Amino acid sequence: MKNICFYFQVHQPFRLRDFHFFNIGNHGEYFDEEANAEILRKVANKCYLPTNKLLLELINRYQGDFKVSFSLSGIVIDQLEKYAPEVLDSFKLLAESGAVEFLAETYAHSLASLVSEKEFKQQVVSHSERIYQLFGQYPAIFRNTELIYNNRIGSMVHAMGYDGMLIEGAHHILEWKSPNYLYCSYAEPELKLILKNYRLSDDIAFRFSNFEWNEWPLNTDKYIHWLNSLDEKEQIVNLFMDYETFGEHQWDSSGIFDFMSDLPGKILRDKNYRFITPGESIKMLQPIAALNIPSSISWADEQRDLSAWL
Repeated sequence: MKNICFYFQVHQPFRLRDFHFFNIGNHGEYFDEEANAEILRKVANKCYLPTNKLLLELINRYQGDFKVSFSLSGIVIDQLEKYAPEVLDSFKLLAESGAVEFLAETYAHSLASLVSEKEFKQQVVSHSERIYQLFGQYPAIFRNTELIYNNRIGSMVHAMGYDGMLIEGAHHILEWKSPNYLYCSYAEPELKLILKNYRLSDDIAFRFSNFEWNEWPLNTDKYIHWLNSLDEKEQIVNLFMDYETFGEHQWDSSGIFDFMSDLPGKILRDKNYRFITPGESIKMLQPIAALNIPSSISWADEQRDLSAWL
């Protein structure tokens, strides 16, 4: 049985307004409320609302056999409550379907794990409490900002009681190994590591509408052919991407919604495939090896390190 795991990251920052020297002591508004509201509502209408509607339709159409997972930063939750509460309502409907898992992360979508263990833990606890309050789930799986991970962070996450963690399937740490298996932490063997297949993820998230890509246009038959080309012994294909892939990064006119609508049914026609969530993956699968990652990795850029953030 080959498992497909969809994970979507949902985040919008609070944007800073221009703050000039002569504003010091005269004006205390650091954030651009107008821009925050405008951008959040635009993304809600282009991405969050139509994609949530589509995913709920797919879950109902396939009677819960189609499953997905989300990580919503605390910051985006704050903005949704303020500017687009109907989006939060649509996420609650997804939670009630029983086919959606919500993951833990830092409340502020921050780099606290690199700076302060105390601040990191406080943000994670605050975030998990907020997820439980909204969706009735206490997250069992952790996803750090930008998939940042090293052995030390793994130890902190394990000490907080999480059973699994999403990380980047970076080539320079895997070398000859495949990302399509469950692994565990070298520092904390009880912490399961769920690795992103960045090639198959980025085919959807980044290359889908790129006319210069030699595989354009991407359709579901071609994508399933790539899935079928994987070694039959491989356990799981983790497709991790920003939620704004749908409708924002890849516009509706690109065909991205039609692609997503068509994909689950074609995958589920093959009885050798099933959709699972990250929490289910660590219960169903056994780690094949421990990964020793002393230096930090992330899912950014080709280097897959911290250079984009530091």
